[in-house]
Amino acid sequence: MEAFEKSPVGQDTGMDESDTVENPKTSLKSSSDSEDESDQKEKLLTLEYELSTNPSNYDAHVQYINLLRRSGEIEKLREARENMNTSFPLSPEMWIEWAKDEASLLNDSNFESVEKLYQRGIFEYLSIPLWCEYLNYVQRHDKKVCDCSADGISKARNLFERAVTAAALHVSQGSLIWDAYTQFEQAILLTIDQSDIQAKEKQVQRIRSIFHRHLSIPHANLESTLLAYKAWEVEQGNSLDAESGNVFGISSHVASAYQKAEEMYNARAHLEDQITRQDVSESERFQHYMSYLDFEKSCGDPARVQILYERGITDFPVSSDLWLHYTRYLDKTLKAGNVVKDVYSRDTRSCPWVGELWVRYLLCLERGLDSEKEISAAFEKSLKCTFSTLEKYLDLFLTRVDGLRRRISSDSGDDSLNLSIIRETFQQAADYLSPHMKNTVGFLHLHAYWARLELKLGNDLNAARGVWESLLKSCGSILEAWQSYILMEIELDHINEARAIYKRCYSKRFSGTGSEDICHSWLRFEREFGTLEELNHAEQKVTPRLEELQLFRLQQESKCLTGATDQREQTLKNTVREKRKSGSSAIDDHSPAKQQKHTSQNKKLHKRENTQGLNLTEVNDGEEKKGKVEEQVNEKQMKDTNPTKPRIYTDQCTAFVSNLSITAKDEDLLQFFNDVGGVTAIRVLLDKFTGKSRGLAYVDFEDDEHLAAAVAKNKQMLLGKKLSIARSNPKQHKRYSFSRTAPGEEASNQSGKHGSSVSKESGENSKGSRAPHVSQSTGRKRDERIQLQRKNTFAAPRNVKPLGWTVSK
Repeated sequence: MEAFEKSPVGQDTGMDESDTVENPKTSLKSSSDSEDESDQKEKLLTLEYELSTNPSNYDAHVQYINLLRRSGEIEKLREARENMNTSFPLSPEMWIEWAKDEASLLNDSNFESVEKLYQRGIFEYLSIPLWCEYLNYVQRHDKKVCDCSADGISKARNLFERAVTAAALHVSQGSLIWDAYTQFEQAILLTIDQSDIQAKEKQVQRIRSIFHRHLSIPHANLESTLLAYKAWEVEQGNSLDAESGNVFGISSHVASAYQKAEEMYNARAHLEDQITRQDVSESERFQHYMSYLDFEKSCGDPARVQILYERGITDFPVSSDLWLHYTRYLDKTLKAGNVVKDVYSRDTRSCPWVGELWVRYLLCLERGLDSEKEISAAFEKSLKCTFSTLEKYLDLFLTRVDGLRRRISSDSGDDSLNLSIIRETFQQAADYLSPHMKNTVGFLHLHAYWARLELKLGNDLNAARGVWESLLKSCGSILEAWQSYILMEIELDHINEARAIYKRCYSKRFSGTGSEDICHSWLRFEREFGTLEELNHAEQKVTPRLEELQLFRLQQESKCLTGATDQREQTLKNTVREKRKSGSSAIDDHSPAKQQKHTSQNKKLHKRENTQGLNLTEVNDGEEKKGKVEEQVNEKQMKDTNPTKPRIYTDQCTAFVSNLSITAKDEDLLQFFNDVGGVTAIRVLLDKFTGKSRGLAYVDFEDDEHLAAAVAKNKQMLLGKKLSIARSNPKQHKRYSFSRTAPGEEASNQSGKHGSSVSKESGENSKGSRAPHVSQSTGRKRDERIQLQRKNTFAAPRNVKPLGWTVSK
């Protein structure tokens, strides 16, 4: 109908109607003339290969679609858009672009296919421009709406009401929907025959009602809406001041609603300015959104909170924090329903890597009493996603089992559900997680849960025992696994079976004090449940084992203490050796006469110091002549008994691992970095007194590429601990030389290397100068017997002014 041509829906969004009839085969091809066709084909092939190997590459999808639009390959373009939409929600701009491309290729007989695209688009994100394009397209191309048939008008009104429900509360852009709705109804009024007074009056009341609803909602154009309403009332013959922005002349309830809406908008105006500003960073805008949400929550209107969340995820579609806040709010306020379900279906497509969103989605489907088919499909889809840690997958499996258990146990449970589905889920979890989570508490909890359900739901003791036996085959070194198995048998009053398990595991070696703990546990078990003969039998088995463990502990402690003592003695020997070396090389290069005198003095001094050094080594080692042999023995002993002796690692391809479980061994770290590869050496640091792990390790790799891949596994779990992995940067050890030169004389000795003697002139000048104070430190044993006589000034300090000092006049 002609009246709809005046509708400003398309113009308000800044998109002309001419855009909808543009043929991508012709217009888009012209834009690619400047680009070489061969290069474009090469890029297309490269992107096709990338998407075939990595369908989750969002940027590659966007680039591929843009290139296909330029080349005008319509069929490939449709397929590319569909493929992207299976993995990701499309942005509102992409939906508008897609719908316009399809509308330009199809005639009005294919109206429904384009309409479905708009419907898919408005489901994924809240977008006022997308809604306006959809409404505009229906008014222009739907034959029933254009003919003003009853069905067409009804369809258009229902569509406008959907738009009002979804977007009318949008403070900054919601008025566009209201204006389009009002103008649509005004166009309907023009088509009513003047003689049909009753129908015309009914339509006038409909338009007035829309104005009243519009004026009661806070939005950015409240005053202009009031002026438009007054002008319209004047057209209907009512006497109002259409030029004034006050509420005089309108009904009291409308004036009251308008004033309240105006107050609400004024309270939100500064918050709207903050989230719509373009000169701030993304993080600042996000914080402004969160502040705005806190304000709306304090006002207590769930509809306004929800519309603001929808605006936020449109601006931040991949913000997992915002999605989590949104879903938690909906779970708290709405709990169940299609609205919550739709939000969860969208957030798992926007952020498929967030395991918590999938877990909450499964719980939402269970609360909504959805079918097993739909829940199973969502669960299988979640397993195809990539999460940051394996604990996320474990949480998913447990959530799935929880839901199955609840529905099987409930009176109104689905008859198609049975224990076999739970068994399959547990087995799937065990197969999937076993290579990576073996010997962890989470893996143990999974099997304990499985065994308990076999007993409770299936009443199958053999199946429960089978679960524990399968766990012990792969995780037999975990003490808790044996203890949990024993506890199950004790709770079932199967004492003999529990005793048999004790006999199997008491001689095994467990980490820490686990071996002693299992022995004491067996004795306690026999005291509480066994006979006197059984207690004596257990003591005969356990006592030698405890003595063996105690002896082993003492040996380990002794080795550690011996290693520490040897290390201290070796350090003392090295100190004496360094002193001896520095003393032998400290003779200055003087004239022959002075050098001979100096040499004789040094011989005496060396003799004295060698005697002192001999005394030191005799105290520690017995005899100086055995020093070299003992050093070799000590070095070998250090290697055997103290593997944690500090070294200087110059290899730059080393990872430093901290927060390591004290039970972790080299094999555990090798298996942990198995997917990385390139491991050349592993060094777990041990405490030098107790011999236990310090929770630290160094891992050497072949090259930087393997090292970078290893560092990327930071914060992943190993044996129940979240590892901290970083590139190692060890400080270079400093070698200190023990010099016999007194403080303050180092400069003089260094200068002595460049000249053999001091000139007479400098000696005479020094006689008149005041000799500097020389410290009587113990480090000057070599120079104690040297006296300055006459012009013998070879040891006199040069007359050099210290830096930073001035001579007072």
